[in-house]
Amino acid sequence: MEKEMRELNRQTIGKRIYPERIIQFGEGNFLRAFVDWIIQKMNDQVEFNSSVVVVQPIEQGMVDRLQAQDCLYHVNLQGLDKGKKVDSLTRIDVISRALNPYTEFDAFLKLAEQPEVRFVVSNTTEAGIAFDPACRLEDRPAASYPGKLTQLLYHRYQTFQGDRSKGWIIFPCELIFLNGHKLKETIEQYIDLWKLGADFKAWFAEACTVCATLVDRIVPGFPRKEIDAIQERLGYRDQLVVQAEVFHLWVIEAPESVAKEFPADKAGLHVLFVPSEEPYHQRKVTLLNGPHTVLAPVAWLSGVDIVRAACQHAVLGPFIRRVMFDELMETLDLPHEELVQFGQDVLERFNNPFVDHSVVSIMLNSFPKYQTRDLPGLKTYLARKGELPKGLVLGLAAIITYYKGEIRADGAQAKPEDSVEIVQLLQQLWATGSTQTVAEGVLGAVSIWGEDLNRIPGLTAMLKDFLDEIQAKGMLETVKGIS
Repeated sequence: MEKEMRELNRQTIGKRIYPERIIQFGEGNFLRAFVDWIIQKMNDQVEFNSSVVVVQPIEQGMVDRLQAQDCLYHVNLQGLDKGKKVDSLTRIDVISRALNPYTEFDAFLKLAEQPEVRFVVSNTTEAGIAFDPACRLEDRPAASYPGKLTQLLYHRYQTFQGDRSKGWIIFPCELIFLNGHKLKETIEQYIDLWKLGADFKAWFAEACTVCATLVDRIVPGFPRKEIDAIQERLGYRDQLVVQAEVFHLWVIEAPESVAKEFPADKAGLHVLFVPSEEPYHQRKVTLLNGPHTVLAPVAWLSGVDIVRAACQHAVLGPFIRRVMFDELMETLDLPHEELVQFGQDVLERFNNPFVDHSVVSIMLNSFPKYQTRDLPGLKTYLARKGELPKGLVLGLAAIITYYKGEIRADGAQAKPEDSVEIVQLLQQLWATGSTQTVAEGVLGAVSIWGEDLNRIPGLTAMLKDFLDEIQAKGMLETVKGIS
């Protein structure tokens, strides 16, 4: 006889109560599997003693679903940790309540009146930190996230009569470079637009700290395929389980005083407080995204469709490690041991046995990706070593070949997805039948690169040679040739 599944709520499982010290704009998978998981660890490990009030940043959201479970849910971490498989379940009880400001505006505004509130976190998508001049202070609420936050800040300033000790520490987690700088500028635009005065502007500048942050954790989200088995393990009906990889990194550009107030690093978490987020942003783009961009076409043209399989392949595995450790890593300026550790973490993530990451999904917009992720490394490597990095150049040749619309031996056909202009350019160049024309035409496309890459010494000739070799011998044999 099938046993009855218990509901997940405070009556069936209990729930700890902490002071509401954190306002969180966003109730989606990422924040629940990253920030709220981190707060949980801090409460457990260093008695951070804080709960989170979730604010739904747009009109349609999931606060009702959160409230239905008393804001309780589980995070399912899956992946490798130092070579060992992890498949864990952690109950999260740090969210005290969830508000929809579109239906509960007064309750939303009252958050500013709670003296113990100290932190604001957000993830409102990359488009969330934007200035909308149509927003007004009188709106219930303002449409944009920075507009809503400005409403709260101004109400707090008024409530506590400009008390400098009542400012907030703000951690935006949106995936844009220097997100904190952008958010601060946008709030200042609202202060000016709404004519909120020089005194409030000074209070915001002096009493509040808006930190640029870099977040890194892959969060697949709700485990539709495995939910029955997970709920069987739990013994509860949890409709808000969120899956995530084991790896996590939060880089926060902030003074030491912020680290003391938010001691995540003391809880054994991979949270770094740094004077500048930029080198860590560069490290992630270079050592995580950079190898991804070149391994995808090389793997696909070699008949391998999954990132993990490519990493474990006898020929492709060494190629990926060459690009990461011998080429791209040589272009970064952080301490070498730190870079090596990050590179090993990235490889462990690529090898996640629970995730079948399709290389085709990485191929979207390959040319702009190469331009931002790999081209800077190619140039720096050449400047430092006096020679071109063969793995990175071969990766570009593989992208160009993929965009030809190649058909593999197993019948699979390349389907390049990029801007119409780029796809048409590649079709026209390949139609000439000349790899010299293809190499010169791609490298000379200023619309892609912002410059003529034919001017980089030796690049055109090496690229043409790789294109010829791929056509003559196939991708795998070409990769073997640079080993």
